[in-house]
Formats: sequence, structure tokens, C-alpha cells
Amino acid sequence: MTDALTLTQALIRSDSVTPARGSVFDVLEAALVPLGFAVDRFTIGEEPDGPVENLLATRGGTGTHLAFAGHVDVVPAGDGWQGSPFSGEVRGDLLFGRGAVDMKGAVAAFVAAIPVEPTIPLSLIITGDEEGPAIYGTRALIDRMAELGLTPDLCLVGEPTSAQRLGDMMKIGRRGSVNIWITVPGRQGHVAYPHLAENPITPLVAMLAEIEGITLDTGNAWFQPSNIEITDLHVGNPATNVIPGAAQARLSIRFNDEQSGAALVERITAIARAHAPAAQVTGRISGEAFLTQPGAFSAMIADAIRAETGIEPELSTTGGTSDARFLSKLCPTVEFGLLNATMHKVDEAVAVDDLHTLTRIYAGVIARAGA
Repeated sequence: MTDALTLTQALIRSDSVTPARGSVFDVLEAALVPLGFAVDRFTIGEEPDGPVENLLATRGGTGTHLAFAGHVDVVPAGDGWQGSPFSGEVRGDLLFGRGAVDMKGAVAAFVAAIPVEPTIPLSLIITGDEEGPAIYGTRALIDRMAELGLTPDLCLVGEPTSAQRLGDMMKIGRRGSVNIWITVPGRQGHVAYPHLAENPITPLVAMLAEIEGITLDTGNAWFQPSNIEITDLHVGNPATNVIPGAAQARLSIRFNDEQSGAALVERITAIARAHAPAAQVTGRISGEAFLTQPGAFSAMIADAIRAETGIEPELSTTGGTSDARFLSKLCPTVEFGLLNATMHKVDEAVAVDDLHTLTRIYAGVIARAGA
């Protein structure tokens, strides 16, 4: 059997700042092949968002096809670590390293949970580009699965969802995300002769005031209210006596399942062009909101958590986006993993006991899926 601690250390020691390629996938493949998995590794994409390496591992069986999805890329380490961020060092009760909780630890725990003898069909959907643009990552893996005629019945994503202690929260949905760029053209001129110029800041400020006053919704039983945030304003005018030729703003909208990304872009575009007909509006939808209704799958995971920890997990849709936004289109998708307190931080760390407990929880999920 694979040991979760040993495998997590090996994955951490394979420096895999996003986009990940090479050695970290070598480590994972070496752990999966002895378990009888067919491993398909492929690299796809061009700069600036690629190339990205992905891994799809499959093992046959009878009954419910359970997929585990995750990523082995990590964010940059940053400065100020006690020791190397890629040492995989155990100090006291904690294993330190970039990716310990987000999410090499969960990947290792799932591999360690896999029974040696095949039971149900299992697959691992592992990308090297979740922390980056996510253009050539899980979406490319889904395309690969479609080519192979491979569709899981259930998908467990190993993101670090626990808040205060392992098992206290899992995610059954996420809000959607869209970023919108607005550029208002003007006509540059001297401030003393405003009739010979056209100030783009005036309509930009007016449209942002209207946008800021929007209440998209008040939330619902599973989601908090959608919110619009102004995240950047830019004019870049160094002269005090010049009316600028253009002004720009950027919005970020996190939205629940009462909204859609395309409709939000359309609504913002209409407001912008009502104030400035020549305004240029560009929207980039990172993902739509999704919800896996509480049911047999979430109950299965909750049972496995309860059996190992005695905790009743909260079902939540809070937090940022994850690759579950893509996978949820295939089948019921739930996220559950380690504590998220240190993810993306200096001295990211996981309790060694939590790694072993998570392994037993994942083993319980596999067993229940096959029952």
C-alpha cells in the first residue's frame, strides 16, 4: 500500500510551480502503475497559458465509476519560509511544504486509499494548471475523457475545504466568476478648452456609480448574495492640464446560481454604453455557478467523514472557484479535503495525522461507492 506521508513528501519535493510538468507527474505515475492503473499523460497548449501537462489514470471494475480530481501544480512559494518550501520536512506533528494542503496531500491520500484489488471503476483526473489560467488543464482532461468515451458517475475533488478541523466542511457548489474590462474612449485636449475635448472619466464615473448601486440578488438557501466589485481604475495621465484620451475600469463579479456569466456581461455592457456609446466592454467568464443538490453522494462522503472523525460536515458553497466548476457538468461533484488555513501562505503545512485520517475517509468513500 502507498503511504500518504511518503507520497506527499515526494510530490512536494518535485517543484511544480504552475504550470506543472515533468517530475511531479513521474512521482504520481510511479505510485499508480503498481496499483493497476493505465496512465495517460499528455502535454497541450502554447504560450502564454501553456504548455500544460495533465494525467488521466484509469482502472476498471464493476459498478459505480468514482473519479478523483485534483491538481499537482502550486502557487509560487514566496519569501520567509523556515527552511526550503520544497523540502517536505516533518517538524513535530506537521509536514511543511508548498502544496502540502493545496493539494498534493489530498492527491497522495486518495492514492493511498485505493484498494490493491480492483473493486469499482476508479479514475484520477489530475492537472498541472489549476492555480494558473486553467485553460489547458481540467478542460483539456474533460475533452480527453470524451474522446475515450469515459464518463464518471461521481466526482470527488480534493480541494482543501475543511475550516477549523478536518471534516467540518465540504463543498457541494461554488459561485461563478466573471471579470469585465471597460474602456471609455475620449478626445484628448487642454483642460482650459473643454469644448475642444471629450473627457472619458466623466461617463466612466457615472456608469460605475450606477453599477455600484446594483443589487443582483439577495442570495438563496445555498448561496450567499452575488456581488460586483470594482477592482481597478486606470487613466495613466501624467499631465495636470490635459484631458485624457481614454479611461479604463475592471470589475469582478462573483455570482450564484440565480445569475449567468453571459447575462451579467450583457447587463454591464448595456449600462456602459448608455453612458458612453463607444465604450468597449470585454468579459471573461471563469466559470458558472454550480450546485450538487444534497443527496446520496454528499451523504456517502458525510458518512465516511463521520465514521473517522465523529464530525457532521457542513455543506457549503463558499470560497473561490475551483476546477469543480468544469467537472460538475459531467456528473455530481463534491469537494472535500484538508484544512485550508495555510494554503497559499508561507510555511504551508498539514498535520501528519490529518493525512492518515483523510486517507481513511477517502477509503471509506470508495468502499461506500461500491456498496
